[in-house]
Amino acid sequence: MRMKLMVAVVLAGVAGGFGAPGAEQTFNGVVSDTMCGKQHMAKNESPAKCTRECVKSGSADYALVVGDKMYKLDGDKSAIDKYAGEKATVKGTAKDDTITVSSISAAKK
Repeated sequence: MRMKLMVAVVLAGVAGGFGAPGAEQTFNGVVSDTMCGKQHMAKNESPAKCTRECVKSGSADYALVVGDKMYKLDGDKSAIDKYAGEKATVKGTAKDDTITVSSISAAKK
């Protein structure tokens, strides 16, 4: 009986979402691109301009740099573009190294 209760509690927790993959999360970082990441290659350009040029050229996708980790951003490119080179708060679901963006806004100061 006790074992059945433990199994029921574990299954309820998984179904209820604690630790469930695909749950929406909030990430705070800097919007960049997958080619440059933390360190932009175009030293004579602003991070925003470098990011936009890399994405526009098709050689990179938008990314969010969170500490030493970089996530590719999958979502509305025009919404993400507004925050190129800036600190932002991204809400979405993460799978591996990609965040599917549900919303993006300026990071609170």
